[in-house]
Amino acid sequence: MSQWPSTKAKRVLAALVGIGWIVKRQSGSHRTLSRPGWPDFVFAFHDSEEIGPRMLTRIAKHTGLTPNNL
Repeated sequence: MSQWPSTKAKRVLAALVGIGWIVKRQSGSHRTLSRPGWPDFVFAFHDSEEIGPRMLTRIAKHTGLTPNNL
């Protein structure tokens, strides 16, 4: 079983902002996030969309997010 729970995109975005990511720009549901020392990351989910464990793992690899941040 995965250590990542399914969660809403709004909560994941809030967790990313909480660990230092900022919304650099937005076009519709595509948000470009930036953080010093990391390449920009495009977060392309609607706020009410459910993100599953597999996608959360992929997001974590690019952003440094951990299950404890949620």
